[in-house]
Amino acid sequence: MPKMTIITLLTAALAALAPLSAQAEDVTENPLQGEAGRPDKAGHLTVNGIDYYYEIRGKGEPLLLLHGGLGQIEMFGANLKTLQDNRQVIGVDLQGHGRTPLGTRPIDIAAIGADMAELVEELGYDKVDVLGYSFGGGVALHMAAGAPDKVRRLVIASAPFARNGFFPEMLPQQEAVSGAMAEMMKETPMYKSYAAVAPDVSEFPKLLDAMGAAMRVDYDASDAVAKLAMPVMLIFGDSDMIRPEHIVEFYQKLGGGLRDAGWMRENMVKNRLAILPGLTHYETFAAPALVGTALPFLNGETGAQSWAGQVSGE
Repeated sequence: MPKMTIITLLTAALAALAPLSAQAEDVTENPLQGEAGRPDKAGHLTVNGIDYYYEIRGKGEPLLLLHGGLGQIEMFGANLKTLQDNRQVIGVDLQGHGRTPLGTRPIDIAAIGADMAELVEELGYDKVDVLGYSFGGGVALHMAAGAPDKVRRLVIASAPFARNGFFPEMLPQQEAVSGAMAEMMKETPMYKSYAAVAPDVSEFPKLLDAMGAAMRVDYDASDAVAKLAMPVMLIFGDSDMIRPEHIVEFYQKLGGGLRDAGWMRENMVKNRLAILPGLTHYETFAAPALVGTALPFLNGETGAQSWAGQVSGE
């Protein structure tokens, strides 16, 4: 691992001491925290009418961590521990999820992305790295496109840039999501994890209604992808719910996969694509391979060596 520069050290130190504009709350335990344990700080911060719950864990360069739909911060499992051992993790329960109330505003990924840019600024961060999974990946995409000055490096995991990126059979299932499903979902991990932390469990049907309404809207965020100036990594499972053709198209929109990189890596683009073997959409977020792949990229590291460098010993 390369030595950190003086500038990086100063950035990390300042991030660790970042002032909190929001009122911190008593840090409590819950059964989902597992080996990650309690956060160092926690609180609520109202942004554009949504009272977001956030947690801050660990020390180092700041990383905004955004969970998937019908999840919450703790859904990353042991990966949360790995991340907080390497970074200062800012976890957020997105609108209507976990400890963040739904409010009266419809769920809109672009609007939530704009909220995240304001939230990190209110928490005192000038710039953060961002890792978003699925629903959180879409939020991360729009945050980075709308506030590129706030995002240093971006990892989007298991999220398409357009609705047609899902396998066709997934769309009717998404469209069917509604509060009417609440009772039958009570034995699912989505409901059980929500019930473990939500201040008002009776809001779960409203969350399902709001998510269903959001998933019935057609969208194509190609314009947002075109605005991503920072280094971006895309991560998917090889058995994801996102079509492989769409994954390749996403990477090509970022300038990758368009030509041979060259034996001296002279045509290598700054963006990356990772396909994790043996993983579905429902496993990627908790798989060690996710952070094992994302962290080197977020740290600006590469273990690659050109053939010429190998031969010359450089």
